[in-house]
Amino acid sequence: MQDQIIAVPGNGKKTQAALSADLLSRTLRIEYGIQADLHAGYDLALVSVLVGLAVWCDGDRFWWRTGWDAERKRAIYAWHPAIEPERAARRIAFRYADLHAERPLEGRP
Repeated sequence: MQDQIIAVPGNGKKTQAALSADLLSRTLRIEYGIQADLHAGYDLALVSVLVGLAVWCDGDRFWWRTGWDAERKRAIYAWHPAIEPERAARRIAFRYADLHAERPLEGRP
């Protein structure tokens, strides 16, 4: 896995979105053993966890896709306040486990 890449504004300071997403990414790795890539810029951050599981952050909240509404033909999203990255990580870890159960990786023991 590549090192995390964090884009910062011209003043060299991370945005609130990048800081919150970094806390989320670290919590996923430390508490749940889930590796994720972090990308940030333009006051948004993206934590790429798994194919089909990308978590966005604007500094106020995290949001990620949880399903599809066939009747309305649109995605269903869950969200969590960015001030609680530990609780958000727990919810995302559950979604990660659901996706693994639905689509096991080939060659995985």
